[in-house]
Amino acid sequence: MSKRIIIIGGGVVGLSAAWYCREAGHEVVLLERGSPQRDCCSLGNAGLIVPSHIIPLAAPGMVSLGFKMMWNPESPFYIKPRLDPELFDWGMKFIRSCSPEHVKRSAPLLRDINFASKKLFEGFAAMPGVDFGLVKKGCLNLCKTPERLAHEAELAAMSRALGMPAEVLDADETRRLDPGVDMDILGSVYFPEDAHLSPNRFMVQLEQLVVKAGVDVRWQTEVSSFELTGERIGGVRSDKQSFTGDEFIIAGGAWSSRLGRQLGLKLPMQAGKGYSLTIERPRQLPELSYIFTEARLAVTPMMGALRVGGTMEIAGLDTSINPARIRGITKSAGRYFPALPPETFDGIKPWVGLRPCSPDGLPYVGRTRHFPNLSLGTGHAMMGLSLGPITGRLLAEVIDGRPPTVALELLDPDRFG
Repeated sequence: MSKRIIIIGGGVVGLSAAWYCREAGHEVVLLERGSPQRDCCSLGNAGLIVPSHIIPLAAPGMVSLGFKMMWNPESPFYIKPRLDPELFDWGMKFIRSCSPEHVKRSAPLLRDINFASKKLFEGFAAMPGVDFGLVKKGCLNLCKTPERLAHEAELAAMSRALGMPAEVLDADETRRLDPGVDMDILGSVYFPEDAHLSPNRFMVQLEQLVVKAGVDVRWQTEVSSFELTGERIGGVRSDKQSFTGDEFIIAGGAWSSRLGRQLGLKLPMQAGKGYSLTIERPRQLPELSYIFTEARLAVTPMMGALRVGGTMEIAGLDTSINPARIRGITKSAGRYFPALPPETFDGIKPWVGLRPCSPDGLPYVGRTRHFPNLSLGTGHAMMGLSLGPITGRLLAEVIDGRPPTVALELLDPDRFG
C-alpha cells in the first residue's frame, strides 16, 4: 500500500531514503532547512567508501588518546570544555562503550553494512548519465612510525579474520601501488575493497534522480514542531506550512537529537566538527585514497582535484573555523606527501561540517518504539557518506515491513532510551 512519507533532512541519508521509498511506490516529501546551494556535511567530506572501517569510533584506547590530544590546539581531536549536561552524559556513555566487547559485536555489522552500501553506490554509478567519479582501487593507511604500523597490522589481521582483505606493506611496496606520488613513510596497510568518489557530484546527481522520480523536495523549510494524533505523528509544521503524512523519517544529521527532543526521544549525540581543504590543481594527483594514520587525515583524489580533510572537534552546533585545526591539517599533510607543504594550502577556503556522533560510534537506524510511524537515520559520525545509501534503503524496508538487508538490533534508535 502506498504511503505518504515525510523526510526531514536533505543530506545523503535523507536523499537516499527518498530515492528508495519512492522506488517502493510511496509518495515522498523531503523537507530541507537549507537552500539548493546549501553546504552540509554530505558535501565537503573525504568521499570515502570504507568497508575497511570495522572499528567504531568508541573503541579501546580512544579515551586515553583523546586526553593526550586535548592539550595540543593543532591535534586531530578536541573537546571544547563547557557546562553541558548532554555533553557529560554523552561522554560517560562513550567511555562505557570503549570496550573490546563492543568492538567485537560491532565489527561484523560495520563490515556488512558498508559492503551493502558499496553495492548500492555501484548501482547508482551504472545508471545512464550518472558519473560521480567512483573509483574502486582501494585505500592505503600510511604509517610513519613502527608503533603505528604495528597497530595497523593488528587491525589488518582482525579484518582478514572477518573476511576483509588487507595487506601490510613496506614503503617500497606502498609506492609501487601509486608510483606517481612521493611519500615519506615507513609502511602502510592496503584495503583493496575500499573506494572513493566526489561527494559534491554524487549529491547533485542524487538530488536530480529523486526529483526526476517524483519526490517533492521543499528547500528552506525547517521543521519547527510536530503535530501528534494520539500515539502517532500526524504532521510537522514549518514557518511556511504544515505537512501531513503516514510515515515520518528524521534524517537531520547533527540536528536530529534536537528534533527528537521535541518528541521526548533520548537520542544522545554530539556534533563532531571536521574540516577539509580542496586543491584544484595539485602538483601530484594520487590514484588511490589515503589515510594518514598518525595525523588522522584523509586524502582523496576527486576528478582532478585533491581533498585533504580531518579533525574531530566536539564543540556543539558551531560551524566557526578554528585556525589552529587548519594549521594542524596543513602541517601534517606534507609530512607524508612532501609535495603538499603548508604553503600549498595558501588561499584555499576551508570547508567545515558537523558530523552526527552517537556515543557508541554506531548510527541510529530504524523505528523508535515511542511512535509507530517514526523512523530515524542519523548518528553516522565519519561514515555518513559511506553508509548513506544503505541507510536509506534500510529505512524504506522498515517502512514497508520487509526484512532488512542487515540486522538492525545494534542500531536501535532507542538503545540509550
